[in-house]
Amino acid sequence: MKSSLLDRTFQISLILKGIDGLLEIFGGVLLLAVTPGQIGAVVRALTLHELAEDPTDLIAGALVHSAGALTMSASLLAAVYLLAHGLVKVVLVWAVLRDHLWAFPWMIAFLLLFIALQTYRIWGSFTWAHLALTLFDAFVAWLTWHEYRVHRKRRRRLSPTKPSRPPRRL
Repeated sequence: MKSSLLDRTFQISLILKGIDGLLEIFGGVLLLAVTPGQIGAVVRALTLHELAEDPTDLIAGALVHSAGALTMSASLLAAVYLLAHGLVKVVLVWAVLRDHLWAFPWMIAFLLLFIALQTYRIWGSFTWAHLALTLFDAFVAWLTWHEYRVHRKRRRRLSPTKPSRPPRRL
């Protein structure tokens, strides 16, 4: 029962990671297709009502400020980051869901790298969203490590043992 609950949790976590990867790819493509000026106009239109109601709204004000400061090079960098990150995530999630044993260590390494980057960002400016994302990634990394061990053990049991050669005599 415990194993099947962990298996289902692992599957759901991977599917969420895959959906996140697809959204990152979509966001990267969108950033390539839209100019920073267009992004600024959309953000201003979306926050207009909120800022008219409360001109000191921190979130709306920060969004307008960030969108206004967005440059073409920053937009391109963000697009490349999102496309690369999303593509790697989707490929690894697909390979792990297909039980490709090689993908498990890569998935763990990828998650640990981004946990380190997210931890650095948390030290710079704490947000609950970054903390939640970091904890979720740590949980998925642990689940991936657990499943990797289970799959390796299962493959060892199922694979025929190779006969050992007798030692050579000189």
